[in-house]
Amino acid sequence: MKLYPQGGYLYGDTIVEKWENLSQEEAKRGTISYGILQNHNQGEDENMLRIKFDSLTSHDITYVSIIQTARASGLKEFPIPYVLTNCHNSLCAVGGTINEDDHMFALSAAKKYGGTYVPTNMAVIHSYNREEMTKCGNMILGSDSHTRYGALGTMSIGEGGGELVKQLLKLTYDMPYPNIVGVVLKGKPKHGVGPQDVALAIIKEVFPNGFVKNCVMEFVGSGIKNLPVEYRNGIDVMTTETTCLSSIWQTDDQVKEYYKVHGRKDDYQKLEPKDYAYYDRLIEVDLGEIEPMIALPFHPSNAYPIRYFLKHAKELLAKVQEEAQKQFPNLNVEPLDKYIDEDGNFHVQQAIVAGCSGGTYDNLSVVSNIMKGFTTGSGRFTMSVYPGSQPINLALSRNGTIAKLLESGIIVREAFCGPCFGAGDTPSNGSFSIRHTTRNFLNREGSKPGEGQLSYVALMDARSIAATARNQGKLTPADEIEYSEEIKPYEHDTSIYKNRVFVAEKPEPETELIMGPNIKDWPEMPVFKEHLLVRVASSLKDAVTTTDELIPSGETSSYRSNPMRLAEFTLSRRDPGYVQRAKDIALSDLNDAQYAEALEAFKKKADFDIKDVNLASAIFANKPGDGSAREQAASNQRVLGGGANFAKEYATKRYRGNLLNWGIFPFLVKEELEQDDLVFVPELRKAVENDLESFTGYIFRNGKVLELPLSLAYLTEKEKTVLLAGCLINYMRSINE
Repeated sequence: MKLYPQGGYLYGDTIVEKWENLSQEEAKRGTISYGILQNHNQGEDENMLRIKFDSLTSHDITYVSIIQTARASGLKEFPIPYVLTNCHNSLCAVGGTINEDDHMFALSAAKKYGGTYVPTNMAVIHSYNREEMTKCGNMILGSDSHTRYGALGTMSIGEGGGELVKQLLKLTYDMPYPNIVGVVLKGKPKHGVGPQDVALAIIKEVFPNGFVKNCVMEFVGSGIKNLPVEYRNGIDVMTTETTCLSSIWQTDDQVKEYYKVHGRKDDYQKLEPKDYAYYDRLIEVDLGEIEPMIALPFHPSNAYPIRYFLKHAKELLAKVQEEAQKQFPNLNVEPLDKYIDEDGNFHVQQAIVAGCSGGTYDNLSVVSNIMKGFTTGSGRFTMSVYPGSQPINLALSRNGTIAKLLESGIIVREAFCGPCFGAGDTPSNGSFSIRHTTRNFLNREGSKPGEGQLSYVALMDARSIAATARNQGKLTPADEIEYSEEIKPYEHDTSIYKNRVFVAEKPEPETELIMGPNIKDWPEMPVFKEHLLVRVASSLKDAVTTTDELIPSGETSSYRSNPMRLAEFTLSRRDPGYVQRAKDIALSDLNDAQYAEALEAFKKKADFDIKDVNLASAIFANKPGDGSAREQAASNQRVLGGGANFAKEYATKRYRGNLLNWGIFPFLVKEELEQDDLVFVPELRKAVENDLESFTGYIFRNGKVLELPLSLAYLTEKEKTVLLAGCLINYMRSINE
């Protein structure tokens, strides 16, 4: 794999760094991305996009808060198709009735506002959208970070709920024109190498250096023809883990056949770059050089060839344990090398193939081929698979694949995203699980370190997972075994969706929303005044802080429809004292004695009236927001009285966008802040209104006032207005009054 940070022109598979007869600006218009983005741009400026999407999609961790926010802002009907799936909180025993209460809310909302309701376990969000909603040249916005349908010619973006609210209220998704990174695929994958292996190899190269951060990855090259469409989907959905903005692929006859098989042949069109298209950066990938991979805990970028891992298992596992101990110093972390036998083989205790990345028809077919004549055994090792949708399940049942999987000892479960975020198949304490899912962040598998529980997840491709299952838990790369790669043609039966999925013909405004007892309205958010005083309620010194650390996934998500109750879980697994500290700050008053000395010191630096000061809590983190798009990472802080984040950089555009939509100032700083630091930012409203990207704040620390250089970076006009209004709800109320 080779990276071209300086960019270049592309002609077929040939990268040309300079081209005298064609300007960069003209050649940039030759990318696939340019045409799609400009076709959806509602503004006249090519460099400042105002995007209107073709459809929206959310699942049952996010749709209640989105619809509730839109309702509070004046929602009358869904102006574009909006798909509500039920694939995250479908374990209704968790939290009593509240999960199913939310599902009924979604059904009533689909009827009232005119949407699509996909019942529980019918399909995971991205499988349904691939099968039913994609269209070449279209754009889809989803409130799940893995909203990626680029391999089907649909540019899709995963964002926080606030951005979907804007689309529901007929506003636009505003951003500067992104950098386009060409991913040139060449060659053909070797036997035993699957889509997750290719994805992990790419993530390993580009995540640590931010090579594609907030960019669009455009997949081109002769190697694409050697990849079946589901293989491409498997690579594409993992592009989220690179921190890119979106993805798009050139399309061909295989994609055309995919649409035909799914009964939507008219939704296909050929997409390809023009000759000598210019890309801001390029990645050259030789598919034939990629080996079976394993991404060790606690990130998809912590990836190694499986053979390399097996040679260096003790050393690499020690690093994993060291990281776990660093995160949870009071936890008794048992040595993982206990799973290495006397012959040097590493044994895992659990295997999962699931969801939008793993549970495809092709992956499960290959798993069945590999397990033919073998069983998982009757020992500690277990394996489960989750087909991505009921049509996939039906096709696998009709051709005998499901029966073969069951015969081999594999448990076949429903369409459910649980293993991806810790709400299904949680391993035992100290166990090591290998999964073809999307993420392996700390606690992502459902353990609770605060209660002495810790297990580990590594990501692998379904092929090597099946090879490991064939050896009853002994970690085995798939290229070391023989198996048939033949896959029976997929037959898509649309009757399941036609019989069970609710698709509104038109809105029915008279429909009453079904409001379960856990569904609560958003509390009032204060409008921003003139100056800001914040106390740092938590200082997180890790290199990266994930969304899962800001608001844990798993059973916590059952309370997502109750803002105050969900807020109680904020940072609960990373900094359990944060919630009480934030509450104490919110309940305090600027006239309290605890602020007197600091305010007197700040008045020597700036002239202000105390009545014009907003008091709030804040969080410092070096690089927050990697991972999930869940807006609760920001809204929970706001509900608890949060008013600012301080960071050296933000891991993703979507997390920064979530902060802005909830009225939280996303400050950039060059130095670390400490817990209990008091930070005063005078004339902040004026700074925002006057487009000042950089200005001065002040820290009161140990009785002294220190200058703090601050930046908000670029803000669109809409972002500025929302921020100063206090949140998106306040902004929409103001323009609707």
